[in-house]
Amino acid sequence: MRLCLFAIVSIVLGLTSAIPGKAEDKKEAWVQLFNGKDLKGWKVYPKGVGKWKVEDGAIVGTGNASHLFSERGDYKNFRFRMEIKINDKGNSGQYVRTKYEAGFPTGFEAQINATHGDPVKTGSLYPDGRQPDMRKVKSNLVLKAPHGPDEWFTQEVVCVGPKITILVNDKKTVEWTDPKHRFKSGHFAIQQHDPGSIVHVRKVEVMELPADKE
Repeated sequence: MRLCLFAIVSIVLGLTSAIPGKAEDKKEAWVQLFNGKDLKGWKVYPKGVGKWKVEDGAIVGTGNASHLFSERGDYKNFRFRMEIKINDKGNSGQYVRTKYEAGFPTGFEAQINATHGDPVKTGSLYPDGRQPDMRKVKSNLVLKAPHGPDEWFTQEVVCVGPKITILVNDKKTVEWTDPKHRFKSGHFAIQQHDPGSIVHVRKVEVMELPADKE
């Protein structure tokens, strides 16, 4: 009788661990996009622009304005998470669904800024001047940084259809549904904004999602 009971319990526990959505399954769904050693899987446009390197297990961006893009450019619905550090007076950005192009690429940008002169701080959905209607959405702006300079923090961008959510250290800062549903898919990118900025990124990961779930 004890043996039969043990067998039943084992079966139940086995089925439970296989249920989709369990913490273990969610953890396994994250895909690492940075190997901690080199820039394999990443590229700049045009080639050779910007100063990007890997140092002490982190991507480091310095020098003139530049963007480091993911090789893949078909990310559509996802959770995209990075561990980041920005220097005092530094400025950077976490781009999603962005185009692989020169200059400041078109796409959605989650701002990275603790003390730079730009009043738009980390956790904001940056109001790109080329998208006038986005500049009017005040709820997408964070005017007080949720972290200090040279302090590691986590920023996550969740995109499902036209809905964009930003979280800093697991706290929601922006939740917005784009009425135009622009930028439906694209690359990820890390921004190096200007010569005075130094951005460090030590973890980059994505969890791709179906269209109807976050």
